[in-house]
Amino acid sequence: MRLRLVLAIAALLAPAAHAADTPIERGAYLANTIMACNNCHTPRGPNADLAFSGGQTFDTPDYTVVASNITPDVATGIGGWSDAELASTMRTGIRPNGVPLAAIMPTGFYGILSDTDMAAIVAYLRSLPPVNRVVAAPIYRKAEPHEVFPAAARPMQDAGGDDPLRRGLYLATIGHCLECHTAVEAGRHDYARLGAGGQLFRGPWGVVASTNITADPEHGIGAWSDADIRRAITQGVGRDGTRLKPPMAYANYARMTQTDLADLVAWLRAVPPKT
Repeated sequence: MRLRLVLAIAALLAPAAHAADTPIERGAYLANTIMACNNCHTPRGPNADLAFSGGQTFDTPDYTVVASNITPDVATGIGGWSDAELASTMRTGIRPNGVPLAAIMPTGFYGILSDTDMAAIVAYLRSLPPVNRVVAAPIYRKAEPHEVFPAAARPMQDAGGDDPLRRGLYLATIGHCLECHTAVEAGRHDYARLGAGGQLFRGPWGVVASTNITADPEHGIGAWSDADIRRAITQGVGRDGTRLKPPMAYANYARMTQTDLADLVAWLRAVPPKT
C-alpha cells in the first residue's frame, strides 16, 4: 500500500519524460498532463495522500457538485465499476446507476479518445491507491443536455497519427480547451464562435473571463510567437508578462512532452480568427 501511494504521488509530481511505455504509464501521462484530472479530483493543499479522492466543489444555478472520488475504493470510489462502465461514463456522462454527471465534467470531449488511450486511463485509475473518502452527493436543480463537442463524436483511433495538426486537435479536445475558451449562450456552447473566449469562472481568484485563443491578431493570439503561447500554457504568463489566473492547469501542462506542446501550439495557430 505504501509503495503504491509513493508511486501515485510520484506520477503527480515528477516531470513527464515521455508520453507512454506501458498502458498505465500512458494513462498516468494523459491524466496528469493534458487532461489535468487531478485539477478537479484532488483536494487543494497538502493532501497528496488523498489524490483523486474527490476535490473541488462546483456551485452553479443548475447544480452543486463535488468532484468525485475516482480512486478504486469499492465503498466510496470506482472500485465496484467495470472497465466498460468506466469508459462508458467518460464518454456518455452517465454513471452506471443512471445518475448523470454534472456538465462541469467534460465528457462531451472524451468521445475522441482512442480505445487504446481510454483503456490506458482506466488502467491508470485502477492502479491508484484506494482512498475511502465520501464526497457529498450531487444536487441538480435543472436537467442539462449531454453536449458533444463536434470533433469528439467518435474515437480517433490513431490519436492523430503522423499529422501534427491532427495530434494537436486530439490533445486540445481531450484537454477540453474549448470547453472553457468558448462562450456559453442559453446553456450551450456557441461553437460558431469557437475559441473566442468570454466564459466566466468564479472562484477564490474572483471572477475571470476565458481569453480568446483564436488566430485573431487583435483579440486573440494571432500576433503571439510560439514561445509566447507555450509560456502562457505552461507558466500562466501572458504575452505582456501579466500573470494569468486559474482555473487553467498550468502546472499539469508544463509536464507535457515537447512534441505534444509543439503539436498543441500548431493546432492553436490553425483555429480560425474570431472576435
